Amino acid sequence: MKALLSAIEQRLDEPTTKGLAHAVSATIRAGDLGPGDRLPPIRTVAAELGLSPTTVSAAWALLRRSGTVATDGRRGTTILDTRGRTEPGTTRYRQALDHRGIALDLSTGVPDPALLPDLRAALRAVTAAAPTGSYLDDPLLPELADILRSDWPVRDAQLTVVDGAMDALDLVARSLLGFGDRVVVEDPGFPPLLDLLESLGVEVVGVPVDDEGLELDGLRATLARGIRAVFVQPRAQNPTGVTMSRRRAKSIADLLAGTDCLVVEDDSAYGLSQSPLVSVGRWLPERTVHIRSFSKAYGPDLRLAALGAPAEVHRAISLRRQLGQGWSSRLLQQVLVSLLTREPSRRAVAKASQTYAARRAQFVRRLREHGVGVGGVEGLNVWVPVVDETAAVVRLASLGVGVAAGSPFRVARSTDPVGGHVRVTVGAVPKDRAAELADLVAAAARPLGSSRLAR
Repeated sequence: MKALLSAIEQRLDEPTTKGLAHAVSATIRAGDLGPGDRLPPIRTVAAELGLSPTTVSAAWALLRRSGTVATDGRRGTTILDTRGRTEPGTTRYRQALDHRGIALDLSTGVPDPALLPDLRAALRAVTAAAPTGSYLDDPLLPELADILRSDWPVRDAQLTVVDGAMDALDLVARSLLGFGDRVVVEDPGFPPLLDLLESLGVEVVGVPVDDEGLELDGLRATLARGIRAVFVQPRAQNPTGVTMSRRRAKSIADLLAGTDCLVVEDDSAYGLSQSPLVSVGRWLPERTVHIRSFSKAYGPDLRLAALGAPAEVHRAISLRRQLGQGWSSRLLQQVLVSLLTREPSRRAVAKASQTYAARRAQFVRRLREHGVGVGGVEGLNVWVPVVDETAAVVRLASLGVGVAAGSPFRVARSTDPVGGHVRVTVGAVPKDRAAELADLVAAAARPLGSSRLAR
């Protein structure tokens, strides 16, 4: 144990939580610690290295969140085998979508393919003059840049195009966040984002969402702890369907005005939301990154999203991209320009927006007739409170209906204020089955045999 502590101490650059976590990681990489090895007790490490037990405990927590170690009660903290992992950091996402063999899968959160605009005309619009012959051209097609700037919500943002919203979030996180940084996310929130942040060793702090967006009291309480970034979905929040109000956005900006905290907005409802976009960047442009996804409205396989950021942030993201793919296909950008400007595709997206709104309203109205109240105002999903989350998922699956269990959407999976939730993708519910499916979901939300459904 003395030799191990000495190896860690040699690599301890600073006597902090992050410093200790980095020292242990370096010791693992050097081969002085391996899979199955046990770390010394917290008090022993604290005494030998001159650190507080709180610092050591927090460092162990960082290592645990990054998947480096596991803690098992009296057995202590053990180094995990991270070699050869093929699916790192996607546990929440896989769990939320694991509904193989279900006849009607309402767990996915994806748009209805029948409501996407026809791509054939847009593909024909791709000309032979499309810029495909250079590695050095502007990564953002000029025609698309003009369209984006015409209604971008953040003043003076520098724009680029990336490979979808998750690519944008990944670039932001990897460019600007470090191991042990603390960030705020919505609780419940988007499982792939939670997976991404946890895989980077970032400390994720969940703040509840109310009818206007991120709760102010919860956000205020986190700021004293030193927050590096706040991630929000301004419209049709996934999974709740909440859209942020102008009053709430301004209040968030006021709270963050005296800090160096970054705001990252993921507007995945662009084109489909019937609410005007409200951005914190209106009041805090110098610290707001805004992401606009085109996947749900125009097609997931386009793999395109726009990202606008302050100059310094934009430069950091651009430098990171140069180490990888460099830019997003300008051919696909030309397809997107056609979709955004051609009247038939604009009408198709407007019709999809109205159809999704009608489907959601019909489903929610039927749920409320059964006494099952849900929040939110728009989007493809409904966040339904249930008495027993596991029982509700299993009961609906036995009837051929797949819904997503709520626990993967929670920051702390066991702290749902009620018995649990399920997320139902009502955007995929056929109009002629909305009442029937709402009846099934309402029945599953209650204890078995508690009451009969209203007819």
